[in-house]
Amino acid sequence: MRLVNKWWAVSLLTAFLTVAPALAQQSGLVNVNLTNVKTDIAKNINVNVSQIPVTIQAPVAVAANVCGVAVDVLTSQATQGDAKCDAKTTNDALNQIVQKQLNEQKAH
Repeated sequence: MRLVNKWWAVSLLTAFLTVAPALAQQSGLVNVNLTNVKTDIAKNINVNVSQIPVTIQAPVAVAANVCGVAVDVLTSQATQGDAKCDAKTTNDALNQIVQKQLNEQKAH
């Protein structure tokens, strides 16, 4: 029984150490400039383009996807507190972040 418990402990530790770097790459926020995609986002979430902010904070994975920048580059910038990029495209995740921010502004 003790051998089985030790085996599980080692297996869980190994799994954690394998996954931890990937999770670390996903942490942090990036300031994403929306200037180039404001019209697309407005159309996708059915609001006037004037309501779309110039920048928004997005998780590293979302920012990397819409800006066409490698996750590790943005992660490095995020750890230094200066992560930013210009969106070249939009996606559902970015649209949802913008929609959430607009909803929060309406609530205040």
